Amino acid sequence: MCGLIGIYHENNKAVQDIFDGLIQVQHRGQDAGGIATLNQQKITLHKELGLVSEIFKNIDTNKLDGNIGIGHVRYPTAGCDDVNEAQPFHTANPINISLAHNGTITNSDEIKSKLIKEKFCQFNTSSDSEVLLNLLSYELFNINNDEFSNDDIFNAILKVFNQCHGGYAVVMLISGIGLVAFRDPNGVRPLSMGKNTNGSYFFASESSAITSLGFEYLKDINPGEAVIIDMEGKAIEKRLVNNAKHTPCIFEYVYFSRPDSTIDSISVHKARLRMGDYLGEKIATEFSHLDIDVVIPVPDTSRTAAMQVAHRLGKKYREGFMKNRYIGRTFIMPGQSNRKRSVTQKLNPIEIEFKDKNVLLVDDSIVRGNTSKKIIEMVRKNGAKKVYFASASPPIRYQNIYGIDMPATKELVANNKTIDQIKNHIGADELIYQDLEDLILSAKRGNPDISEFEDSVFTGNYKIGNISKEYLSNLEAARTDSTRVSP
Repeated sequence: MCGLIGIYHENNKAVQDIFDGLIQVQHRGQDAGGIATLNQQKITLHKELGLVSEIFKNIDTNKLDGNIGIGHVRYPTAGCDDVNEAQPFHTANPINISLAHNGTITNSDEIKSKLIKEKFCQFNTSSDSEVLLNLLSYELFNINNDEFSNDDIFNAILKVFNQCHGGYAVVMLISGIGLVAFRDPNGVRPLSMGKNTNGSYFFASESSAITSLGFEYLKDINPGEAVIIDMEGKAIEKRLVNNAKHTPCIFEYVYFSRPDSTIDSISVHKARLRMGDYLGEKIATEFSHLDIDVVIPVPDTSRTAAMQVAHRLGKKYREGFMKNRYIGRTFIMPGQSNRKRSVTQKLNPIEIEFKDKNVLLVDDSIVRGNTSKKIIEMVRKNGAKKVYFASASPPIRYQNIYGIDMPATKELVANNKTIDQIKNHIGADELIYQDLEDLILSAKRGNPDISEFEDSVFTGNYKIGNISKEYLSNLEAARTDSTRVSP
C-alpha cells in the first residue's frame, strides 16, 4: 500500500503542500518517499528511503520549483531496499513525464517484455510503476503530434486501461500539459480530489489529507476516469471506461485508511462502527456463555469497532495498551525477528486493566498471528484470568495481489487452519471472527450503489484480471520471509 499526493497551486510553489500532504498519508507507507515538481517544461525530483520528515530535513526545497507537483510514500515490498525503487519515477525519453502509483499491475511482466522487444525500452528497476511510466510515455509518443491536446492525453490513458490489469491509482506530471490523475476501471485503489477557494486543486489517496490542508473535498475519482489540471488551472474530467464493475478494496475500510477519510462515499469511521455492531451481535448471540469483564482494543485501528462491541455487549470499554507511535505497522515489516521485536516495543500493557479480569481483546484483523500471540502472552503476564480475542474482519487466508504487500499465503495464520487451530496457535481462550457477509454489509451500507468489493484475501477469488496459478506461485515465492529484504 502506498500514499499519493498531487497538487496544482494557483499562486504558490507546490512543494510545501505536497510535503504536508505526504505527512497526512504517512500511515500508508513509512519505507520511502519523494516529491516531483513541474515548472513549465522542467521536472525536478527528489526521493529517498525513510520517513517524509527525514527525507526532506536537510534538502533545499527551493530546488523543487514549480506550482504543480506530485508526491508518494511507499511501504516495504519484497526486495525494495534501493532508492531507485522509490517513487515518483521520471523519464524524459521519449516524453518528459513523472509518475506516482499506488497499486499493482498484475500483467506488468508481459507489458515490460513487449516494451523491451518493440520499443527497445530500458528499465532501471523491477517496479511495475516504472513499467506503467514507460507505457504511458510511449503511448503519448505514438500520437506523434507537435503538441498534445486533452483528447490525446485521454486516448493514451484509455490505451493504458485496455492493456493494464490489476488495481491502480496514479498521479502524474506531463511537461507542458500539467497534472493528470486517473484510477483503474474497477476502482480498486482509492483516489480523491479537492479544491480550495484560490482555485488550487489537490489529489490524495484519502480525503482526510485534502480536508486537513484546508481544501474542500469534491469527489472520488470515478473508476476508469481521468482528470487533467492544465497549466492554467483548468480541470478537465472524462470517464473513459463505463462498463467495468466498481469493486473497491474492502481492506481500506478494515485497516489502511484513516477513520476521518471517506472513500467512494463511504465513511471509514461509520464502516468501522458497523463492523463493531455486527461483531458485537455475533458475540452476544453465539458466544453468550463468555464471562467478559472488559473490552479492550488493540490500538489504533480497532478502537472504533471495539467501542461498539462493548456497547452492544453492555460491558466496560477500557484502553489497556500504551502505544509507541514511532514504530511502523508490523505486518508489513520485513523479517520475522523485526516484527517480534517491534510488537514488544510498540505496545506496553497497563497492568491494572488486565489483572484478575476476563478480557475481550478486539483487533481489526489477524494476519500472521504472531502479533496476536505476543499480545495475548503480554496480557496473561499482566494477570488476566481469561483472554478472548475478536477480529473485526474474517480470517485472512490468501495473499493480496492488488497493491497490498501482505505475506505469502503459507505465512498467513488462517491459511489451511480451522478457527480452533488458529485459537490454539495464538493462545486465546476463545477466538471470534467477523463474518464476511457482515463485513461487506458494514461498508456497503455507506454506498448501496457498490454491489461488490475486492475481498480476495478472505475468499481467494481474484476477480480482476486473468490471474494464473503461475502468477500466484511466483508472487508467493517473492513474498516469503527468506526473500524479503529489510530496508
